[in-house]
Amino acid sequence: MKISTLSKKDVLSLMDLTTEEILSIIELATRLKQEAKNGKSNVLLKGIVLGLIFQKPSTRTRVSFETGMYQLGGSVISLNTNDIQLSRGESLEDTARSLSLYLNCLVTRLYQHEETELIAKYASIPVINGLSNLFHPCQILADLMTIQERKGKLKGLNVSWIGDGNNVCNDLILGSAKAGMNLTIACPPGYRPSKEVLAIANLEGSKSGSKLVVTDEPPVAIANADVVVTDTFISIGNDEERLIRERVFLPKYQINQQLMNLARKDAIFMHCLPAKRGQEVTSDVLDGKASVVWDEAENRLHSQKALLLLLTGAKRGA
Repeated sequence: MKISTLSKKDVLSLMDLTTEEILSIIELATRLKQEAKNGKSNVLLKGIVLGLIFQKPSTRTRVSFETGMYQLGGSVISLNTNDIQLSRGESLEDTARSLSLYLNCLVTRLYQHEETELIAKYASIPVINGLSNLFHPCQILADLMTIQERKGKLKGLNVSWIGDGNNVCNDLILGSAKAGMNLTIACPPGYRPSKEVLAIANLEGSKSGSKLVVTDEPPVAIANADVVVTDTFISIGNDEERLIRERVFLPKYQINQQLMNLARKDAIFMHCLPAKRGQEVTSDVLDGKASVVWDEAENRLHSQKALLLLLTGAKRGA
């Protein structure tokens, strides 16, 4: 079987992927995961070099991309922005042009999404957003894979997001709409997701049958949920707002066992990590039987391997 390349070379948010492309990535990632468990090696990216250019701290994104490339036979160059000429005033445009001469693909983890878009505009190689202030597509690809594994389907499921309408939430909105999942979001006024993203999701939902609801009441959002998702409400770059955000989000938007009991009995709990235990989620939920956060973290590796294979045009035999 041959796998064709994606129709768009950059993945800056899930707006850049069609439903068919998302499902293709999940299918391939699931196959790669099973092959890895069976000890099968796939050096399909031999000779391919991936660059990682990071402004923000990273655990799962950096390690999963580096490990994935090594497992696929490729190489990785990790670039902290303080170690390259960006720190001395070289433009993003010139950096993108230069890196395109040496690399086959680039993952960025920058504070401002506009900077991610600028690098993608001037790079002649595929660019993947490894997290910006607006989007986190790699996380939601892994989340959709995890939901598919645990629930056996995506379409028609009820998903609840409780917390900040942040970058992860924005891509969950897009992913849910494209996959046909119903999503109810509970967040405080003033901390809601992007209006543009909500509008796009409503349009996508009219095609897929997905329903999107935004409320400020967590019990409303979690009722009848198959999947419960949250994230820290103090994202990277928001540390100066810590005290304000703690007053806004706590205790109302904390996921604890009492709130989880309002979801379906077989509901799963998801968190992209790192988690601030005792803030957005209590330890008994994070470590409880409903939690699939470690499957979710592992699936970052497999879904990103699938994304890299598709973006770089690697071919697989039957």
